[in-house]
Amino acid sequence: MKDCAVVLRPEIQRGQRIIAVSDIHGNLPFFQGLMEKIGLQTEDVLILVGDILEKGRDSLALLRHLMELSTVHTIYPICGNCDGLVLRFFESDALDEKFFAHYLPKHPESTIRQMADEMSYPDWRDFPGLREALRQQFPDIWAWLKSMPTIVETEHCVFVHGGVPSLSNMEQLDRWHCMKNDNFRSQGHTFEKYVVVGHWPVTLYHSDIQSSAPIFDWKEKIISIDGGCVLKADGQLNALMFNCGDVGSFSWVSYDGLPVYRALDTQMDSPFPLNIRWGRSELELLQSGEELSLCRHKETGRTISILNAYLRNSDGKLWCEDSTDYLLPVQVGDKLSLVAQTKQGYLMKKDGVTGWYHGRIAPDQ
Repeated sequence: MKDCAVVLRPEIQRGQRIIAVSDIHGNLPFFQGLMEKIGLQTEDVLILVGDILEKGRDSLALLRHLMELSTVHTIYPICGNCDGLVLRFFESDALDEKFFAHYLPKHPESTIRQMADEMSYPDWRDFPGLREALRQQFPDIWAWLKSMPTIVETEHCVFVHGGVPSLSNMEQLDRWHCMKNDNFRSQGHTFEKYVVVGHWPVTLYHSDIQSSAPIFDWKEKIISIDGGCVLKADGQLNALMFNCGDVGSFSWVSYDGLPVYRALDTQMDSPFPLNIRWGRSELELLQSGEELSLCRHKETGRTISILNAYLRNSDGKLWCEDSTDYLLPVQVGDKLSLVAQTKQGYLMKKDGVTGWYHGRIAPDQ
């Protein structure tokens, strides 16, 4: 029997500010920092576009924070694939051997193991016993997870974690495919309403620049907002904002927790930059260095200097965390966030875009 999508259509008053945030991934400090930055008000409507949990260190604390916040704020939490997996552990043993037996040993930060640790469960590998204990100890969390819809539809927008093939008969869509829908922007869909999605970090769509800024496909009416929070070294948490009834008012704000500096020198951007990203990051080492190593990117054949801290070896293959050779366009006085400092220059972020800066900087006052 197909597990169908759950669609929620809330009544939102015209003029109310709608704030959409996706892929928090258990990063409570980033969520709190973002809410402070945007000035969350009680009259706002906060839509969490899935993957609230997992991967970050504070999933359980974040979950409780949101449950408390929802008593005084209007919050619609949408179920993402990571949230759905936590719910599945509560609900059924169907994935115990297929997934959790491999996943939980590698992820001590998982919400499930955090709950097990909090109640001092003697052996989290005892899945049947742990499942029953979680049901008894955390019924409020179980109920909150069960209540999460798959899709939230408003007058002008549809919010879904992974994506949808169409806006017709959404209640008949496969729930899991709505939550986990990789590379959604590349599937050729066009919609009559704006479809706001997370799940796929937006930098994966860029072959040239390394950007965590939301992507607005105005013609297709798709807005992708996953800034790679937790997953990327330079990841950020994005908030898409607009007033109900006025979709022409889209704006966005981000939080990345990085120190901010002012640029003291001008720099031109570089032509033909390269963005090495997840799934397309295999390298050949050409020359080791003190802070950066010269490598050949196997997919493109390009040579690029990679931060040693970003290099990884697994299964006999060399690869890297997201890396770039892009020189940021910078004017004197621009605000830049510092990702990494080297003797050769600074890896910085400007308006969500990561690149290198070789000028001077001063702390932002």
